[in-house]
Amino acid sequence: MKIFRTHALVCSGAQCLSAGGNNFKDALSAEINSAGLQDEVQIVETGCMGSCEMGPMMVVYPEGTVYIKLVPSDAAEIVKEHFLKGRPVKRLMWNASGKEFPTLSEIPFFAKQTKLVLRNCGIINPENIEEYIANDGYLALGKVLTSMKPQEVVDEIKKSGLRGRGGAGFLTGLKWGYVASQQSGDKYVICNADEGDPGAYMDRSVLESDPHTLLEGMIIAGYAVGAIKGYIYVRAEYPLAVKRVALALKHARAFGLLGSNILNSGFSFDIAIRMGAGAFVCGEETALINSIEGKRGEPRKKPPYPSTAGLFDKPTLINNVETFANVPVIIHKGAQFFKKIGTATSPGTKVFSLAGKVNTTGLIEVPLGITLREIVFDIGGGIPEGHSFKGALIGGPSGGVVPAEHLDIAIDYESLDSIGTIMGSGGLIIMDETSCMVDIAKFFLKFTVEESCGKCTPCREGTPQMLKILQRITSGEGMPGDIENLERTGRIISRTSLCGLGQSASNPVLSTIRFFKNEYESHINEKKCPSSVCDMKPKAMENKNGKKIRVRKIA
Repeated sequence: MKIFRTHALVCSGAQCLSAGGNNFKDALSAEINSAGLQDEVQIVETGCMGSCEMGPMMVVYPEGTVYIKLVPSDAAEIVKEHFLKGRPVKRLMWNASGKEFPTLSEIPFFAKQTKLVLRNCGIINPENIEEYIANDGYLALGKVLTSMKPQEVVDEIKKSGLRGRGGAGFLTGLKWGYVASQQSGDKYVICNADEGDPGAYMDRSVLESDPHTLLEGMIIAGYAVGAIKGYIYVRAEYPLAVKRVALALKHARAFGLLGSNILNSGFSFDIAIRMGAGAFVCGEETALINSIEGKRGEPRKKPPYPSTAGLFDKPTLINNVETFANVPVIIHKGAQFFKKIGTATSPGTKVFSLAGKVNTTGLIEVPLGITLREIVFDIGGGIPEGHSFKGALIGGPSGGVVPAEHLDIAIDYESLDSIGTIMGSGGLIIMDETSCMVDIAKFFLKFTVEESCGKCTPCREGTPQMLKILQRITSGEGMPGDIENLERTGRIISRTSLCGLGQSASNPVLSTIRFFKNEYESHINEKKCPSSVCDMKPKAMENKNGKKIRVRKIA
């Protein structure tokens, strides 16, 4: 095996590629060859490194030097100065407030992160199974198949306290136990990778950057619950993720880690990919099952639950990408290791896509229990252009807004529930005082209306009525009683909708009314948007003769 003195890890996640990462990589390769360094410097294409807006990114080892926002013309200088002379190029380093941060560990964005799920992202080549194995990959699977009974695996997951990372945080071990207890010859494991929240890309980044951690988690789950096959349900809009997962499946089979008689253990399990058309409702587990079966993607009435009658009416375990990615860590290092991170009732870490009005956006993984203030100001670097923090939308269309008065709230399941929001899958959008909370609520409700499958009346009819009210309010036509109508309708929809999409559709509206009711009142009573976002101009109307008249606003 060839030994290189320098490894240049170039981010090849979707964000960096879209910013021209391949062009930089090709230029770097050409400069390395031109300098005669091809036997000394190895380029390694990795997955997402986290700080997406700083891409294309590169980390040079063994020094650990980080370079950001690279363009092809930077390649010659890096080769000449760094690779040949050993002098890092300071102008390409991470810079904040005039200070350069040469390595990842020094950069504030990474300093408070704890990486379990993202432990290999940005470090290994996701298309090389040997690099995953070299970083303790499949050790957990080997441990399970050689020294643990299925029930012992379920018990270890229960002891860890791992909660499902796709929504409300149901205890993973309990779900596994329900499926394991079913007496059936055919059982299935499904990975829900149908990530539909606007601005969310946590699962996609794991699929692109470390697909084997998902496969290992699913295989272990299959062994624990007695399943015969697994399915990864992923949206077709993720072509790079699909490509890398398919390659990982091929390599795992070639290494005897997937398929018949895995590692000569007598256990057989295989995984297939199923691509969805990008319907948000298919993130709901029974709608997802319908889609895999070739039916219309709409939810089923529960009970029965998937754990007893799921895919093809057989017992089925469904978890999302992040949940499965935690499993190899828990099994390899033990439940107690996992429980030491996070809080007593919300152990472990959570991956968020940090976006919006914050200086440094990107993919982050933090211990549960960290405060929102730490995420926004320590990791995210604060609010740009001297603006002030106004709120954070957690959980996407299913979540709610955390206002400035709760900036020091702990990010865990119980704390968020106490103020009327949920963790969700991990979308985290930061807003400053230039954001209109009524407009934000309208944006997410409009998304939900468009994505509703239309099966149940409360969601199908109720959410469009709420949207009409919001549209009137933001166009200067709000009326007394609108706020009360929104609250009443929202509560009815939450209580009576068939699935989680409808049950949580009104959350952004109800939470913004709860914490920013004054903005709704300003829109309605004063015909004024405090943030000057909404178009509150008077609308042209016609009199009985068909002549257009203007309606004068009353101050």
